[in-house]
Amino acid sequence: MPPRDNPTARQARLGGELRKLRERAGKTAREAAGMVSTDQAKISHIEAGRIGVSEDRIRKLAVFYACDDEPLIEALCAIAREHRGQHWWDSYRGVLAPGFLDIAELEHHATHLRCLQPVTFPGILQTEEYAHALFAGVIPPLPDDEVQARVEHRMKRRDVLERDDSPRFEAIVHEAALRMRVGGRKVARDQLEYVLSVSERPGITLRVIPFTSEDFIEVTQTVMYARGVVTQLDTVHIDTPFGGGFLDAAADLNRYRTLLDLAEQAALTPEESRSFIHHVAREL
Repeated sequence: MPPRDNPTARQARLGGELRKLRERAGKTAREAAGMVSTDQAKISHIEAGRIGVSEDRIRKLAVFYACDDEPLIEALCAIAREHRGQHWWDSYRGVLAPGFLDIAELEHHATHLRCLQPVTFPGILQTEEYAHALFAGVIPPLPDDEVQARVEHRMKRRDVLERDDSPRFEAIVHEAALRMRVGGRKVARDQLEYVLSVSERPGITLRVIPFTSEDFIEVTQTVMYARGVVTQLDTVHIDTPFGGGFLDAAADLNRYRTLLDLAEQAALTPEESRSFIHHVAREL
């Protein structure tokens, strides 16, 4: 089977974690290849996510790397068992850019999601009209079918919060996002009312950082921290007008945990935030 041209973020993560285990054990790719009866090039492809790896090989390599972290090994084997076509976002492969599929995949497998939004609401808390207005305003303009596909994909992402085993979701939104009249007065008001209703669900927490806050000024980044089934699989997603990216280095994870902790300390309580959102909605 030829190497994948575009491995998913999760496939790349599996390979990356195997590489970390190998390097931590002080083993070379050649030594790893010999252990599982393959060649060095194949190990390199596995560690880059360009080809898959069997559960049996993962377990053999874990023993060779002296890794006795069974929860991590099981988590890596679970990724290895996954295949394209088994999840809803796979139907958008070739329709939307890979990053859209990767973010849906990240949310699906997370056990806890934390996000910081400076000027818009989190994607999985957006109404259809609000999302349409955002995508229709992209520069240069997108074709109508592209806008519609992005909106449909974003609406399906909301289902992650409807599951019986849905991840805990905590959003910190700046007051600027509340005041932005995305799509016009009615769309903006409907978005605020939708967020108010969703914020009352168990497992969903919404906090607002008001303009009057003097304790937190880093509101330039859109950040989502996704906790994995094991801490080694925690991931940060950074979104910018020029594209998104995934971070998993320990220093980056620590930095963004701290950022989110500081934002939470500066934000209103959930009860105060709901009252604040209600007040803004009434002004529209």
